[in-house]
Amino acid sequence: MKHLSAIFAFITLCTIGTIAQPRTTKVQLIFVPDHADALYNAGEDAKFKIIALDCGMPLNEGVIKWEVSEDLMRVHKTDSIKLNGTNEAKINIGTMKKFGFLRVKASIVKDGKTYSSIATVGYNTDQLLPTVQKPDDFESFWDKQVEAVRKIELNPMMTLLPERCTDKVNVYHISYGNIGGTRMYGMLTMPSKEGKYPAILRFPGAGVGEKGGDIAHAQQGVIVLELGIHGIPVNLSGNIYSELNKGALASYPTYNIDNKYNYYYKRVYMGCVRGVDFLLSLPQCNGNIGTLGGSQGGALSIVTSALDSRVKATATYFPALCDLEGYTHHQAGGWPHVFKNVENRTPEKLNTARYYDTANFARCLKAPVCYIFGYNDLTCAPTTTRATYNVITAPKKLIIGENIGHWLYPEQTATLWNWLIDELKK
Repeated sequence: MKHLSAIFAFITLCTIGTIAQPRTTKVQLIFVPDHADALYNAGEDAKFKIIALDCGMPLNEGVIKWEVSEDLMRVHKTDSIKLNGTNEAKINIGTMKKFGFLRVKASIVKDGKTYSSIATVGYNTDQLLPTVQKPDDFESFWDKQVEAVRKIELNPMMTLLPERCTDKVNVYHISYGNIGGTRMYGMLTMPSKEGKYPAILRFPGAGVGEKGGDIAHAQQGVIVLELGIHGIPVNLSGNIYSELNKGALASYPTYNIDNKYNYYYKRVYMGCVRGVDFLLSLPQCNGNIGTLGGSQGGALSIVTSALDSRVKATATYFPALCDLEGYTHHQAGGWPHVFKNVENRTPEKLNTARYYDTANFARCLKAPVCYIFGYNDLTCAPTTTRATYNVITAPKKLIIGENIGHWLYPEQTATLWNWLIDELKK
């Protein structure tokens, strides 16, 4: 049993992030900005030293090609520099005259293969604001939706999974009622020792997949509910999840986005709120609830905390669905980047998106927040995630990964979890 506990703990730690940290390549181009914090004032040039390595050793020959763009926007500058007996080169990528992020991508060819790397710097990013406006009836709209879902019988179901349990943690596959006659499913892990514990509602990144149960964190004396959002069990075998990802649920983030009452995420948001109800219904829960997630899960963490005042703490990393309409203002928009396509910019779709935009929920947060984002994130653009952080008026803690993309370092993951558990155990 102890052996199984170690295995499950290892699996949990390996799958903790939305996307794993990328593997180091044989040839590396390492950027070093001339400002230690990679932050600049509007109008100030950003200069870099580029270090070229091959298997960790100096790469002294080759041509480095580089291009510059604002965050997720078109390339507006290209250039190159030759390595002549040294593995270091200096470049000036220019500046920005507005608040935001400026990105450089460099590449070099070695033995017929192209290797590339990116770096991003920020300009007055603490003054960035979302372009999205909050609808006048935003709060009343969601108050009505929450009121309606709470009239539906929760009807919780829990199935103990003995093969996944350890000597310290019990694992259950659970479900409960949601709108439209649907159910939400998840994997629940609870300390087996009798007592009352704080609980964490942990949300998934985008896609469809199995949940294994968070043994590692439950062993620290917290209840963890890993929630699935698609209304299907999260412990199915075979290739059903991959088939759904490629088929029926391939484009779910845009389903019915032209109708705020029928948009796909309405059922998801309501199911997340009901997750709080479920946790509070457990005799083992002491009433202290926290939320945690990254990317899509980061958005759901913020949304759930904004919709349910019983949430005591919010942990989120590079949240999705932030400032979705940024593209209509000539800057990066949030995942799923629906408005990058001009044809999607209809009044109906834009109006619906404003009711579901993470930035508008962030404006409503009251509980303490721990927030992580990275400058090199090409999925949830830092322009959108930083602007969303800036409108949070609740007590907040910001952790920046200047060189991280859509992933976290293990140390950052540990910091996020430790902060949340400490908040809930106060």
